[in-house]
Amino acid sequence: MTTIYVGNLPFSVTEQDVRALFEAHGTVESVKLINDRDTGRPRGFGFVEMREGDAQGAIQAMNGREMNGRQLRVNEAQERPPRPRSNGGPFRR
Repeated sequence: MTTIYVGNLPFSVTEQDVRALFEAHGTVESVKLINDRDTGRPRGFGFVEMREGDAQGAIQAMNGREMNGRQLRVNEAQERPPRPRSNGGPFRR
């Protein structure tokens, strides 16, 4: 399974919209759009899971494609680097 990063999404897009775009290139296992933790509003990016062979074709076909006036950025998702542990801020000793 390959996870695809989809950036620069219109804020009005739904998971069903993204699924429909990517299903033209193969079977979509899951779609997850990311919302802001504090406001609950869309952040303009998400992730699509597809089989490896389908994913590579979808990335090539979808990167740079326009959706509602916005040019999508599509590539294979990268592991997020671990965050350094905090000591609790400047006032903690």
